Amino acid sequence: MSDLILIRYGELALKGKNRNQFENRLLQNIREKLSSFSGVQVKKTFGRMFVELNGQPMDPVVEELREVFGVVGISPATRVESDLDQIQAAALELVQGLDPRPRTFKVIAKRAWKEFSHTSQEINHLLGSHILKNTEGIQVDVHQPELSLRVEVRREGTYLYGRDLSGPGGLPVGSSGRVMLMLSGGIDSPVAAYYVLKRGAALEAVHFHSYPFTSERARKKVEDLAQILTRYAGKIHLHVVPFTEIQTQIREKCPSAYMITIMRRFMVRISEELARSNQALALVTGESLGQVASQTLESMNVINDVTRMPILRPLVGMDKQEIMQVSRKIGTYETSILPYEDCCTVFQPKYPVTRPGVERSRALEASLDVERLVQDAVAATECVTLKRETTQEEFSYF
Repeated sequence: MSDLILIRYGELALKGKNRNQFENRLLQNIREKLSSFSGVQVKKTFGRMFVELNGQPMDPVVEELREVFGVVGISPATRVESDLDQIQAAALELVQGLDPRPRTFKVIAKRAWKEFSHTSQEINHLLGSHILKNTEGIQVDVHQPELSLRVEVRREGTYLYGRDLSGPGGLPVGSSGRVMLMLSGGIDSPVAAYYVLKRGAALEAVHFHSYPFTSERARKKVEDLAQILTRYAGKIHLHVVPFTEIQTQIREKCPSAYMITIMRRFMVRISEELARSNQALALVTGESLGQVASQTLESMNVINDVTRMPILRPLVGMDKQEIMQVSRKIGTYETSILPYEDCCTVFQPKYPVTRPGVERSRALEASLDVERLVQDAVAATECVTLKRETTQEEFSYF
């Protein structure tokens, strides 16, 4: 008897002619996620994926799989020869090995190998009878059983599984192109990252650092957030942009009410440059409509004015409590609330404009050497490569 984990996936089965591409991407992602487990093998066969444990403990592998986008269900399973006696023994062992033991069950058999000597209905009856005869305190319930014991009889073997754990769903990371996340040190942007990863996007990240206005601890906090996100994303390149000169120029030459608006326009310009050089097709922010003064529709319109690249806002319809709940779920909340300010909060004006205008913003920027400031910031950008459970590597961007 082999120890296996059956992996189920949802949307991928609907991809038609592109289905193999999505399945292969998921297969690759799972293998990378489980690469630290010696001897574990991941195989794809007959529209299923199986993880063969080969002596590794089940629970740690399952926990890793629950962070792989594209996985809908995870079922610990066993495989035996397609022989009735072996199938009955495996079914009994599976039921009796569950803790707590179910009080009701039903058998759902599928005879994919038509040469097997019993039909699906006969297998249901034979296994159900065998379990009832040898197990106390259990009965059949075909409508709402506590356990649905699924049996797939195939030429190469028979697979049995019952316990079903939920995966995160979505699409495999890397199947939907690449995006550039504008990663602050707050609660929202890591949650936005989680949602675009769930839709299959590979992730680059950009952070704006204004030393000495913001501390090295603030930068380390953002790197820690990106490191947490590697649990879902795999490798992440974090582009750290020196933003001090730009903020100083804005503070000196623009009205305080417009400081955040002009800063964000610069951030988008720089992010777009970095996105294009890293084959990213869209920008991502953690903005939520109306959450703060700079996240009104008017502000978003003014910010969008400086780019032709799509800006994705996955949290636009969520309130703060919903965002915080997801932040706790994905493990970023405790790091996000550490009291190290980012460049926006340090320069937050007392009365920021809530309905900025495009023409007014353009006029204010006329006093700034926008192109030079953007190009200097891009040229001085550093890139930190973060990998799942590995040491960071740092290098100059140019």
